[in-house]
Amino acid sequence: MHADAAGRALAVLGVHLDACLSSPKLRAVQTAERVCESLGIPVTIEPALSGEPFDVQELTAGLGDVLLVGHDPSFSLLLHDLTGTQARMKKGGLAGISKGELVTLLRPSELTAIAKAQVGVT
Repeated sequence: MHADAAGRALAVLGVHLDACLSSPKLRAVQTAERVCESLGIPVTIEPALSGEPFDVQELTAGLGDVLLVGHDPSFSLLLHDLTGTQARMKKGGLAGISKGELVTLLRPSELTAIAKAQVGVT
């Protein structure tokens, strides 16, 4: 599953997260739980991530580095609002943003490749 690969890829890349906020929709919660299992962080259900536009600064204030799990088109719009980037978020994809700059955009196939590459390393 892509969520397992995403969690492993984030762990392989040394990503440290302080929190994970997820849409309350079942598929999003399941995805968040599988990703966060590899990272050892709990998932917090956040109704604002249900698919409508939201204020990311307000939502994440004081939480540190946060993983948001939600839905398109609101996430593609958020990516544009925060960075100016014209990119469509793929189901199971991941965007890393730091101080208004898009630092990474990974599609599910790339996350899987990163996760698999680590399996072969001893």
